Amino acid sequence: MKHQVRMLATLTSMGLLLFSGSAVAKKDKASDDLKGKKGTVQVIVQFNGPMTDAKLAKVHNKASAKKGTLKNIRSTVVEIDAATAVDLADDSDIDFISIDREVRAAQVAASPDSAGGLFPVNFGFDGKGIGIAVLDSGLRTEVEDVKSRIVYSESFVGGPDWKDSYGHGSFVGSMISGDGAKSKGLYPGIARGAHLINLRVLDKDGSGTDSAVIAAIQRAIELRTTYNIRVMNISLGRPVRESFTTDPLCRAVEAAWRAGIVVVVAAGNFGRTEATQGYGTITSPGNSPFVITVGAMRTNSTVTRADDVMTTYSSKGPTQIDRIVKPDLVAPGNRIVSSDTPGDSTLYKEAKSNRVSKDYLRLNGTSMAAPIVSAAAALLLQKTPTLTPDQVKARLMRTATKTFPIQTTVVDPTVNKTFVLNYDIFTVGAGYLDIEAALRSTELSSGAALSPTAAPNPSDGTVTLVTGSNVVWGNNIIWGSNIIWGSNTLRGNNIIWGSNIIWGSNTVAAYNIIWGSNIIWGSNVTWGSNIIWGTTTGLGPMSVTLNGDPQ
Repeated sequence: MKHQVRMLATLTSMGLLLFSGSAVAKKDKASDDLKGKKGTVQVIVQFNGPMTDAKLAKVHNKASAKKGTLKNIRSTVVEIDAATAVDLADDSDIDFISIDREVRAAQVAASPDSAGGLFPVNFGFDGKGIGIAVLDSGLRTEVEDVKSRIVYSESFVGGPDWKDSYGHGSFVGSMISGDGAKSKGLYPGIARGAHLINLRVLDKDGSGTDSAVIAAIQRAIELRTTYNIRVMNISLGRPVRESFTTDPLCRAVEAAWRAGIVVVVAAGNFGRTEATQGYGTITSPGNSPFVITVGAMRTNSTVTRADDVMTTYSSKGPTQIDRIVKPDLVAPGNRIVSSDTPGDSTLYKEAKSNRVSKDYLRLNGTSMAAPIVSAAAALLLQKTPTLTPDQVKARLMRTATKTFPIQTTVVDPTVNKTFVLNYDIFTVGAGYLDIEAALRSTELSSGAALSPTAAPNPSDGTVTLVTGSNVVWGNNIIWGSNIIWGSNTLRGNNIIWGSNIIWGSNTVAAYNIIWGSNIIWGSNVTWGSNIIWGTTTGLGPMSVTLNGDPQ
């Protein structure tokens, strides 16, 4: 199906062409970041067809060390000379070779004051019997709120220790199924009856690798039947380096999706990227069209939705390289309180102002929005166990609230900047998660729920949402594009459509401006306390002033 959106094209002076003729740039079989490397590197080698001993031997004979295999994406992980790896990519048995890249947890600094629990409400379902794989920094049995929910633990970060030393994983796990016992029910999870499969992929600093995440995904697939794993939460990511069709992380989450697991991924926290007004900053594997990619809303610490607005840091689409429409939907992700490791995690030690009590922290980020959607998916699956991942995704998007202001202006005096948020399809996706509406719905989609591609047309100034022939959005009036994304979010906007960065034909140059600088991906700014600070001083959805807390 194609849905056209009229746009106002405003050329900027960034030196790139406005449009390209193809939505997906053609790539060779060695990733761009590999070509620039010298010396020994750790790489993921993906094979064409079955991963035979003969194919493995070709690679292992040229490698200095073997690091393991990733059967779910027909790959081997090796240490090898970078130049040798680039030459090896020309072999007909090789599908793609990329660096085993770093991934990071997708949270940002938080405010010190307490605002009360988000979801003490009882939805009538608690996720009982549903297994949720949490790929994160681990879970600790010492965390009172979740210790009874953990049914399996394994570490993919060097050594057998699966316990959470960073604090991010325990926070996420408690958001999903914590009972809120240490807070006397003030800070419970949403799917309090679900059980957790603890797959540690991040170290004490919140950092990991592609191969660790992929190995954990492989294990979740293997354990799917044993623990009824129906949902997977991935609150981490890294920059998009190539098309989702060759990105090893994207291939791994697609394998999980096809195995019957709903995969929920954080969108990323790069919405303040000035070069593109935050557009084109979705991280991998959130750029996969299969998964549910989640952006973060700010609740203003109230129960009503009327004053809720987008956070300034939530990453926006379309995705780099493929121009996939992302995020798929948004959920609360700002100033969230949840249980953490008791006193000795990295986050607890370093983020002292984030402490709500000795057992609870407050964090912000799309990392916090994703587990709310994961928990919602568990409730849907408890109610209707026969739902497929595509049906869960479609129902959550179909029932999402689509009432937003056209635009929010956010002033942050601490960095002397004004941020303008447009509530378009690349900012809020299909809308704001509505768990009650999703549980009330009985509509069943048929076909895939792949996120569409945004295709610009330079001849008439339109943008087309392109979906495949077997995609649910085009099947009938119930699941049509207007119903899923809403007419307001599809309206053309000169800030979105006029950006040379988003639609530039020179994808390498566009990539460099967004991801090629330490200003954007560097630890000082990305994880620093001074980038995303401010508090609301009023409920007005059109104009917000920030002066102290991350928003």
